Parts: sequence; C-alpha cells; structure tokens
Amino acid sequence: MYPDLEGKTVIVTGAATGIGQAIALRFGQEKANVVINYHSNHDGVEETIQKIKEAGGQAIDLQGDMSKEEDVEKVIQAAHDHFGSMDIMINNAGMENEVPSHELTLDDWNKVINVNLTGAFLGSREAIKYMLKHNIKGSVINMSSVHEIIPWPHFVHYTASKGGVKMMTQTLAMEYAPNGIRVNSIGPGAINTPINAEKFSDPKEKEKVEKLIPMGYIGKPEEIAAVAAWLASSEASYVTGITIFADGGMTKYPSFQGGNG
Repeated sequence: MYPDLEGKTVIVTGAATGIGQAIALRFGQEKANVVINYHSNHDGVEETIQKIKEAGGQAIDLQGDMSKEEDVEKVIQAAHDHFGSMDIMINNAGMENEVPSHELTLDDWNKVINVNLTGAFLGSREAIKYMLKHNIKGSVINMSSVHEIIPWPHFVHYTASKGGVKMMTQTLAMEYAPNGIRVNSIGPGAINTPINAEKFSDPKEKEKVEKLIPMGYIGKPEEIAAVAAWLASSEASYVTGITIFADGGMTKYPSFQGGNG
C-alpha cells in the first residue's frame, strides 16, 4: 500500500470492467478519490463504487467517449468539481478487433486509432493542461500493450495504436519532466479479462497462449492494477517515460526458453 495515494484524485478511463475496473478498485483500496469513466457498459460500475467506498476511498462515475474532446474535458471537470483536484490520469480505454490487414476498412482503422491513440492523447493533454494550471506534480499513465513492440498479424490497427502510445508517452515525459509531471505506460500481456473470457475458456486456446508466456500462466487484472498504483505513487518519483511490461515474460522471446535456438 502507498500512503501518499490517500486522498489523491485519479481518473480511470474505460473502468467498467477488466483492467480498468481492477485499477479503480486498487486506488479505492489506497483510499483515493476515483472517477470511473465508462463508454456504454454500466454493468459493474455501481458495485465497483460500493467496494471503493467500503475500502475507504470515494468514487463517482461518468459516461463518456474518450476519443471526443468534449467528453474528456467533462471528465476532468467532474474530478475538479467533485473532489477539488485531479492528480492522476490513467488512460485505459481501448479496443481491438481481428481483421486481415488487406481487408481492414478505413472505418475500422479509424475506430481503433481514435480510441486507443487519440483518446490517450486527449486524456494526457487535458490532464497535463490541468496539472500545469494548478501547479500539480501529477502522474499520467497510458495503457499500452506488449504489442507496442511485438508484431501481431490481423491486428495492424491495434499494434499501430500501441506503437503510437509508446512514442507519445516518451515524448510527453520528456516535454513535461521539468514541470514535475511524470508520464509512463503499462504494457500488459495476456490478461484474463471479460474481452478474453471466451477465448480462454477453450482449454486448447488457453494452452496455446500459455506457451507464449515464460511464467506459464495468464495474468490477472489485479496484477496490472498493482503496477499502476506503484507508478502513481511517490515510490516511483524518479520514473518517467518508460513502459513497464507486466506480461509474465512474453516480450522476452519465449521460443528460446530452455536453450532452444
């Protein structure tokens, strides 16, 4: 637990389910004030808010499309109006869909880029703007992926978005380091979230994925939330401009495990 997170205000986008929900709950356990953003699926949000309050934190929820400027501005304003500040921005909202690259429509390309990259940019920009205005030495955390460095056929729009998040994070980190604003990314590997539930419920598919992970198991959303809490805390006060891969070793060329090659 990180005592300095108590009373801080954090925005978590795409926090209705999965990794975002786990991050919101973790900051609630840290007794932070949590703004839970969701796009359309409100299932689980009320339960999350209740759990945060039971843990000693505070929480509100706000619907919004984080690829739209006006919705991002509303989320920032809601944090300020309700809690009086905004210290931590976690740009978690994201999407993916599988399409062979030669069949990918411009509309499908734009949808993924708009949510994963443009949304993260807008969230980062508005958070930094707020922090500069209020002289807050805050933290911005972008949700990237192992696929910011691992190619993934049939997901060219997704990998392009995450590669963009990588360079955006590094550029913003360099630009605003003199202001005491830290910008980092988390790159999850295979995580057992609702979006992957059907795939991982098939024993053969699950085994195929586990073979790509040196640690041998699919991660839990709580393991990503733990990284987010550390990055936002003063324990990571000298850390900026990096991606922490929480992936069980997936980025470490697992085909060479055991001396193969």
